[in-house]
Amino acid sequence: MITRRNFTAGAATLLAAGHISTRARAATTSWDMSTVWPDGNFHTQNAMAFAEEVKKQSNGSVAITVKAGGQLGFKGPEHLRAVRDGLVPLADVLNIQQVGDEPFMGVESIPFLCGSMDELKVLHKYVRPEYEKVAARNNQKILYIVPWPTQYLHLKVKVADVEGLKNIKIRVPDKNAVDMLAVVGMAPVMIPWGETIPALASGAVSGVSTSSVSGVDGKFWEFLKYVYPTNHVWSSQMLTVNLDSWKALSADQQKLVADIAAKMEPGFWANSLKADADSLARLKEGGMEVVPVSDAMMKDIRAKTAPQLDAFVKRVPAAEKPVRSYLAEMKRG
Repeated sequence: MITRRNFTAGAATLLAAGHISTRARAATTSWDMSTVWPDGNFHTQNAMAFAEEVKKQSNGSVAITVKAGGQLGFKGPEHLRAVRDGLVPLADVLNIQQVGDEPFMGVESIPFLCGSMDELKVLHKYVRPEYEKVAARNNQKILYIVPWPTQYLHLKVKVADVEGLKNIKIRVPDKNAVDMLAVVGMAPVMIPWGETIPALASGAVSGVSTSSVSGVDGKFWEFLKYVYPTNHVWSSQMLTVNLDSWKALSADQQKLVADIAAKMEPGFWANSLKADADSLARLKEGGMEVVPVSDAMMKDIRAKTAPQLDAFVKRVPAAEKPVRSYLAEMKRG
């Protein structure tokens, strides 16, 4: 098994070529796909379904093996670079965790930019071309993009207003979330998913900002008691392939894989909605209470975080046109 730690230059050559045999272009191409999410996560299930369909329609000439749960040793924030450098041919990249390398990838984490998955689809109409540019300059191609469901605050304590959130140490996945929750008075800590459960178990944090799906993945009911449907940010997973590996495929293979990805992506979005409903029910079964957020509390959170939209587009000029175009279409410009 190839890991970040035992990776060698020789392995890089094999991965960049997509493991294609030098004897014939038609030989089987074997790709490992890295993801930090466990087998039961819907994103991993999506990837497995995609891999199976590619194998079936290519008659086994393109074989993708999904390495779930961080088996290959890469953390979420490392995936863009790992694919770029040929350390792994494919990865399920969480966009918002790549902002250290590509700030535009944090556009979906502008607080309250989108209020629903339907609105997110409109946003993607404008930001996806930019995502494609980001991928290309990082030596990769996006095969499909699938959003996480709506976001929640998972906490140990019950609160009724923003004042109650003050100084709560909460895990967040990216820098933009740090900025957002800091302005509402919380004490956010940026922690990769693989380190989140140990942080909860040790008491390093007493809350997590994430989806209901991740709440189930982490069995949050063992550590936390309350779920707040704040729906404050969005994020998406991008299945990307190293361009050297991609170019090693025949033109027919490239078309086949790209067509399968495009055809399956809408269903993967639907899976996201279903995963949210199923996971929220499971959190309740585990003993967590879903606490409605009052209008006054939501108004306060929105007011405190509103300046972050203009701050983001000022900091990331490439976001100005797509974000303003989206807002105009939503009649919020």
